Amino acid sequence: MSDHDVHSIKEKAGADFVEDALPQGELEYGKKEARLVAKLDWFLAPILGLLTLVSFLDRGNIGYAATQGMVIDIGLVGSQLNIAISIFYIFYILAEIPSSILVKRLQFNRVIPTENGFIQNFASLVACRLLLGLFEGVLFPSSVLLMANWYKREELGVRISYLYIAAALSSAFGGLIAFGILYMDGTAGYPGWRWLYIIEGLITVVIAFFCYYLIPKDYQTAYFLNDEDRRLMRRRAELTESYNGGQGHYTRKDFLMAVKDSKTWLHGFMQFACMTVVYGFSVFLPIILKTGFNYSTKAAQYLAIPVFLWGALTYAVGGFLSDRYQRRFLAVFLSAPFGIIGYCILLASSRVSVGVQYFSCFLISTAIYLCAGGNMAWLSMNSAPDGKRAAAVGITLTLTNVGGIVSGQIYVAKQAPHYRLGHAWSLASLVLAWIGWCIVRYVYNKRESWKEKAVAEGIVVPPEDFSDRAPGYRYQL
Repeated sequence: MSDHDVHSIKEKAGADFVEDALPQGELEYGKKEARLVAKLDWFLAPILGLLTLVSFLDRGNIGYAATQGMVIDIGLVGSQLNIAISIFYIFYILAEIPSSILVKRLQFNRVIPTENGFIQNFASLVACRLLLGLFEGVLFPSSVLLMANWYKREELGVRISYLYIAAALSSAFGGLIAFGILYMDGTAGYPGWRWLYIIEGLITVVIAFFCYYLIPKDYQTAYFLNDEDRRLMRRRAELTESYNGGQGHYTRKDFLMAVKDSKTWLHGFMQFACMTVVYGFSVFLPIILKTGFNYSTKAAQYLAIPVFLWGALTYAVGGFLSDRYQRRFLAVFLSAPFGIIGYCILLASSRVSVGVQYFSCFLISTAIYLCAGGNMAWLSMNSAPDGKRAAAVGITLTLTNVGGIVSGQIYVAKQAPHYRLGHAWSLASLVLAWIGWCIVRYVYNKRESWKEKAVAEGIVVPPEDFSDRAPGYRYQL
């Protein structure tokens, strides 16, 4: 969906549609709105989740390929594997910055993942990773902002959670495919890791082709909505605009508001910390299981699957409860200690059994997806108007993927089997994020106190100056 399309949604929510959109009686309206949201959940959210799944599958399968012999076959030495992992995020960031502002219809060319199967050396691996980052950098910010323009603020948390659930499922799905492809080793003269790239890349191409046509341009042309649904969407767009102060387009003023707002940088720092852990864990877990825990290649592939499935399940439950009770702080604050304990166990790996270390991986997956997804949802729903939200999300996602660059450098082969640098960095990141959430909660509380006083004193903000700092705008805590 383009920025122009978002503008058209809000422009068309004129006063002449308001009465038509409201059914007789609040209860009836609530039922019809619930049916509308259910349609969005059936037709829109799964498509974005599926695209996120294959996107993370493409970037993360290098960890599984490394355990299947890619490093030896193409002659990687020293830190070249780490460089190849990190370099993906350079072009990813460059593509992500403008895409957060100029949201366009998905998807872009997705043939690059398949070409990974034909790499012959370090240079070709780096080239494929750079191009993959360039083409995939648009997806995630576009998905977050598209959801923010179809769902209401109180509905958004659990829907953004779908994207992070998809990220966790992609790692589990990647492990399942990698395990199966072990039996294709030598087929047509190709080793198994090449088939891993070829098959997963083809899956991505096919899914992206169909999803391109399934994602609606706007609610006016959405194939799954009827006329009554469209009237309800107009009403929801109008209510969102009246509360968020959205103008449907992006301005320099919006960008400056986001840059000057301390909460943008607080959430951005915490997202950087959390996603450094997520990226490192999702890519390197198969390698850690093989070289750190001394499992066979086959065991490392299938033992990673339940860890990521557990992460997806716990985030689904946490995201639902966070939305149900509107408690954003508690969701991230209570989940982080599980990951902290998990990394403490891994740092003590020389003194605990392999079984206990494997259990610690479940503790880590309990925390990291909920921390990252909960933080992003918290920022998105507490940023207004729409242009400021777009800028805040763009800044935060840029910092997120700087974390991706870092994650590729903290698990180095020479530190096997204990990987103390990687585990210590991840532990410190979660501790700092945990402290950061306490700080941002304090900031929100101070602002809410000021707003209550401003309302009592009758302070009114002109419409052109409206933002989430206005007295009438309430933060979700």
